[in-house]
Amino acid sequence: MNKTVCELFAGVGGFRLGLDRLKSGWETVWFSQWEPGASKQWAHDCYVSHFGDSVDLVGELTTGNDIAVVNKKNIPDHTLLVGGFPCQDYSVAHTLSAEKGIRGKKGVLWWQIYEILKVKKPPFCLFENVDRLLKSPSKQRGRDFGIMLACFNSLGYNVEWRVVNAAEYGAAQRRRRTFIFAYSNKTKLAKERKKVPSIDIIEKDGIFAKAFPIASHTVVREGELSDDIEDVSDNFSFAFENSGFMRDGSIFTTKYTPKLEPSITLGEVLEKDKVDEKFFITAEKMPKWEYLKGAKKIERTSSTGYKYTFSEGAVAFPDAWDKPSRTMLTSESTLNRSTHVVRDIKNSRLRLLTPLETERLQGFDDNWTNTGMPDRMRYFCMGNALVVPMITRIGKELDKIIANEELS
Repeated sequence: MNKTVCELFAGVGGFRLGLDRLKSGWETVWFSQWEPGASKQWAHDCYVSHFGDSVDLVGELTTGNDIAVVNKKNIPDHTLLVGGFPCQDYSVAHTLSAEKGIRGKKGVLWWQIYEILKVKKPPFCLFENVDRLLKSPSKQRGRDFGIMLACFNSLGYNVEWRVVNAAEYGAAQRRRRTFIFAYSNKTKLAKERKKVPSIDIIEKDGIFAKAFPIASHTVVREGELSDDIEDVSDNFSFAFENSGFMRDGSIFTTKYTPKLEPSITLGEVLEKDKVDEKFFITAEKMPKWEYLKGAKKIERTSSTGYKYTFSEGAVAFPDAWDKPSRTMLTSESTLNRSTHVVRDIKNSRLRLLTPLETERLQGFDDNWTNTGMPDRMRYFCMGNALVVPMITRIGKELDKIIANEELS
């Protein structure tokens, strides 16, 4: 079986870099990266600077194009479909009675993935999303992930999922993300696992069980999906836990505890040489930083006139050197509560993380985004990225799966 990859919502190439580090022959046959409304496609250009572009694919298959305008039939065939896509409202916009099929809301990128799955039928898929995906929306918990599972089920896929905190598996950032692995019922993997109990797949036999070993699990919950995706959109609600498996519409989910590995600390990623003065916090701005990072209680009035007290606890200021960093957001480096502030190693003054340090937190090579883009965009791209070593860990297990598919 060819080890070919189609990469959607590619960003600056975290999925590809994670697989390339295996040096096991993965070949990306097409990728797509487009930032709506942006006059300059910084992430796309960074990706191309490292990996090159598909110059023979022109017109609507240009890699820097809106995926919505791409004819899915023209996308090259591939073994593995990957992508980190946004958590959105995946609910179904109902079709007219005379029409057939479902129609997802315009602009919701899951439906672009669904169309590719229908047309290209890749045997394997690996996706990444935020951890709140499993519980959204707040008024119908689990509906959005249920819709995704129902889509996979309608197309004949089994699905494993796992929420992974990268710091618990050796990384430098406490970043929780939901990883989703889907594989077609036609694969050898699906056929071999047809009678394997769901709990065994979660505990020891599944791709995530092998890539991210668990110490124990609690809470076992089971459920069934309707065959009607519109019905799932309207009525489905389910308490998904941080790991699970779906086969033939049957859901099995557990809450797992990781088998912890030593993590990299924030202090270990900080630059040891002299840092540019522009990253240091000035005396003029220090009071604002102290206010934002501190505990506070603020009297507010809602749109209906109801008065209430908004309160929040203090955030570490500065961030501790001796533990992994907090989750990095796209707003990193701006004057806000979530931005990391560290004490400089050389002079002990307070400063922001440098772009290079944010690359290290995500497991990229040093200066990965130093391709001409402004610092603000380097921070934005890293806040959007995934933790690359997590992909490499999953990729090692994918290599074994592909090798087994090739055995008679």
